[in-house]
Parts: sequence; structure tokens; C-alpha cells
Amino acid sequence: MKIVWVTRSFLDYRIPVFKALKVLNKGEFTLIFNESYVPYSVVEKVKRELKESCIGLKGELTFGNKSTTNKWANKGLRIPFQPKLIKTIKSQKPDVIITDGFFQWTYAALWMRFFYKTKHVMCYERTAHTERNAQWYRISYRKFVSRWIDAICCTGDLCSKYVKSLGFKSNKVTTGHMVADIDTFFTDKLEKANILNQHKDKNAILYLYVGRIVEAKGINELLLTWVAFEKGKNVALYLVGDGPEREKYQDRLKELKLTNVFFIGRVSYDKVADYYQSANVFIIPTLEDNWSLVIPEAMASGLPILSSVYNGCYPEYITKNNGWVFDPLNYNDFLNKLNTSYFCENLNDMGNVSKTIISNYTPEKAALSIYNTIKLIKGKKQ
Repeated sequence: MKIVWVTRSFLDYRIPVFKALKVLNKGEFTLIFNESYVPYSVVEKVKRELKESCIGLKGELTFGNKSTTNKWANKGLRIPFQPKLIKTIKSQKPDVIITDGFFQWTYAALWMRFFYKTKHVMCYERTAHTERNAQWYRISYRKFVSRWIDAICCTGDLCSKYVKSLGFKSNKVTTGHMVADIDTFFTDKLEKANILNQHKDKNAILYLYVGRIVEAKGINELLLTWVAFEKGKNVALYLVGDGPEREKYQDRLKELKLTNVFFIGRVSYDKVADYYQSANVFIIPTLEDNWSLVIPEAMASGLPILSSVYNGCYPEYITKNNGWVFDPLNYNDFLNKLNTSYFCENLNDMGNVSKTIISNYTPEKAALSIYNTIKLIKGKKQ
């Protein structure tokens, strides 16, 4: 059985899943991707890891536009067309094609399914919340093309529920394809002074956010709630990351008179582990996320998690034993959960539970989830 994974883009964390799937299928695997869009370092890495089992294409044409300022879902529409994509797929003589999402390069797999009956498995991430503002034509399109999708492997429970709401039958829906590359973060705790040094008393309880500095991540809600939370407490908040609204939120610190909040800026991937290891609690107040990869990174680093209810991965990752879930749009709920975390006496124990939970989410298990989905539809009649 030959598996061909067709995806426009991916990042480092996906490469171990490609490798594991190739091993599961005894080498009968090819990855086809956009070599012009994927970061150069990632292209070099995937070529090194997969060797002849990957094909990078260039010269993509795009129509429409895609809003990137705030990363809100469904605020733009970009339709890609990759010359020779279908021809390249056909040359691999696939028995099964894997895609990522309904748009991107999935049109080629739909074509192959319609004209050549090639089995089609889609990996999907969206939830009912992230798609709450999806336009009628997006929803209609998803329902229409479902007849050429044999099965969908979702990230988790919330994604699965949304896919089923579109009309996909339960026997066509599985979960478990998403995983973070967390090996780097399974290390021993560092001394907090490595990070706090000149900024704050090293005995402060350090809350850490990692991600883009944009409205959609709940930065404004976090700062407003922090005003009441930090009073009378020895705490500090570090925000690691960059974005188009960073300067605006830095100015807000002066308006709100916050002296224990620090915008660190962009940190290289090989250095961000230092911040995870130096923190006491990880916080993500996002207003919209499919599956935050920073949460498993923080969990692997041994941190308890404060997660927004609008984060698609919280049912799988967050329990009462390793964190708290809150509504960032509900000021009292947000403040209450912050206070609960501050007065918690077993943060280290909760962090250890985080490490135990996330150790079960490996690239090998993600690949196995996809492989089992393929086996589920392999013998199905066309």
C-alpha cells in the first residue's frame, strides 16, 4: 500500500510523524509539499530525514487574500493552485492520499478521489468555536466535498464534534493525529535566576505566556485581569513572542501601571525551553485556537497549565490534577483561576502530572492514529 501525504505547509514538529508513518507502512510513503512556503530550515530537515521520500514543489499561484494581522479564523480567503501537483501525485501511484484541511492543496486529493477512486484521509484541526463565524459558502463547500473524503482524523474531541456536526458519520471520524515535538522540553528544572535575574525577585511566582502578541490570543484580557490579580502578591508575568500589536500592548503596561509584566520578544526555538523551565505556571488566555502546541511544550517542561476554554486541546490535556480551565472573557472566572493557581501549594506535583499526561502524546502514536484510520477505510467499497 502506497501512502502519499499532500500538504502545502508544515513545521518541524510534523517531521517525526512523517517518519513514524513511513516506518509503519514499511517505507511506502511520500510527502509532497510547497518548498517555497515551508521555512528553509524545515525543508532542509525534512529532506535530511525523509531523503527520497519527499518531493518539494515550487511556483504556486494564489487567488484571493488571507488576513494575517490577528490570525482570526475565516477573515480572508486564499485559493492556491500548484502547477503539476496532480501530475506529481499520480506519478507516485498512491493507494491512499492524506491531506490537511479542506482547502490548501486538498483540491488535488479530491480530484484524485473523484476521477481515480484513490482513497482519501484528511487530517483536521478546527472546532465549533474557531468556526463560529465561518461563512455559508465555506460550510456548504465542506459538506459538498465530504463525499470524496473517506475518513477524517481529528485532533481531539472538540474537533471531532464539529466534524460530526457537518454531517460526517461517526464511523468516518477518528482522533489523535496532532502532536508537538516535545523531546527538547523533557529536561530537569533550571534555576529561576537564569531568567528572572535583573527583572524580578527570583522568589516570585513566574507566570509564562508563549505565542503571538495579537488580540486573538487574549493579551488584552490577560493584562486587564492581571491588574487586580497582582496586588499584594510576589508575581511576575513573562510574555515570550512577537506580533504586530506588541508595541500597543507594551504601551498599555504604562497605562495600567504594571511593573511586573515583561514583553520578552521573539526567542529562538532552541532557547525558549529556558523560559519554560524557569516558570512556575504556564498561561494561555487565547480567544481562538485549534490546538495550541505551546501547551504540550509547557507540560513536557513540568508546568501546571492555566488554559482558556477557547483552546481546542484543553479536554485532552487539562485535568483538575495538572491545571485549570477558564473563560478569558469572564473577568471574575479569569481572576478566580489566577488566584487559585497562586495559592496552590502543589504546583510542582501538578507539573509532574503534566509531564506524565503529555508523555502519552508521541509522534509514533500520532502516526499510528493516522495509520489505523487508513486501515479503517482500506477495505471499504468505493
